[in-house]
Amino acid sequence: MAQARQRLGSEPLRVLFERVAVPVAGPGAHGAWLRSRRVMAVDGVMLDLQDTPENVAEFGKSGNDHKASGFPQALVVALAECGSHAIVDAVISGYRGDEKALSRSLLGSVEAGMLVTADRNFYSYSLWEDFLDTGADLLWRIGSGVELPVLKWLSDGSFDSILLNPQVRAGRRRQVIADAAAGKTVSPEQGFRVRVVEYEVPDREGNGTGEVICLATTIPEPSEATAAELAWCYHQRWEIESVFNEIKTHQRGNARILRSKSPDMVRQEIWAFLLTHYAIRSLMSRAADEADVDPDELSFIRTLRVVRRQVTAQADFSP
Repeated sequence: MAQARQRLGSEPLRVLFERVAVPVAGPGAHGAWLRSRRVMAVDGVMLDLQDTPENVAEFGKSGNDHKASGFPQALVVALAECGSHAIVDAVISGYRGDEKALSRSLLGSVEAGMLVTADRNFYSYSLWEDFLDTGADLLWRIGSGVELPVLKWLSDGSFDSILLNPQVRAGRRRQVIADAAAGKTVSPEQGFRVRVVEYEVPDREGNGTGEVICLATTIPEPSEATAAELAWCYHQRWEIESVFNEIKTHQRGNARILRSKSPDMVRQEIWAFLLTHYAIRSLMSRAADEADVDPDELSFIRTLRVVRRQVTAQADFSP
């Protein structure tokens, strides 16, 4: 079996995932839409690997050249449909991979009609522009270091603002802000008009208690999506964390690290996990649609157990 895996390699599984993984939530699916927009999320996750020289050389591990620690790790950056938990695109890299740079590999799966959410770690002016060029709407958390001037307060407590190109110098920035406030056209070389929603989560656990969440969106009017709806939508972004947990904790089973001992087999194993997860989530989405319930009301663990019982002669083979 191990030899058969090696002959197959990782590329066929990557290509298969690329061909089959598409959004699965229907028009009436619970939790999948913000009005007419399909809610998606971008995020990354680290997976622990077997501590072999080949895996360390290919993927890297935490620490430095003098003192490395832990296991080598693979970074997976993914685009997921929040309502169904279906991952529709992914890219695999090493421990030191750049999530922002890697997320550009997902642009081919982003399209008009989607609302793509992302955490503050993903924001950069150029990446915002790249995702904007897909035709999708964006709802990204913005860090406190990014200037977001108030141009106009809106009826729901949100406000019009502008994401300024960091290449624009300080003196010119003031003029760009003044032009935007006056309703004049602002070029992409200067900045992008956005709408900003700010809110607190008073009962959030840990150090985030009372922290102000700042969201920038391309949806301009409260009539299209209120501030409350956008806050709810950003909360849906956390569904991708549940997706990663389903794979790491439940689907992978008791094994804390992946079994494969060589880089290509690591990639093959990850693509296999992603394909299996997609198949399960696609099945659950169809079942939820037929029952007219939120897919979150169905248990991933129970579905996984049912699928495992239906698969005969499961192989236990050396990686």
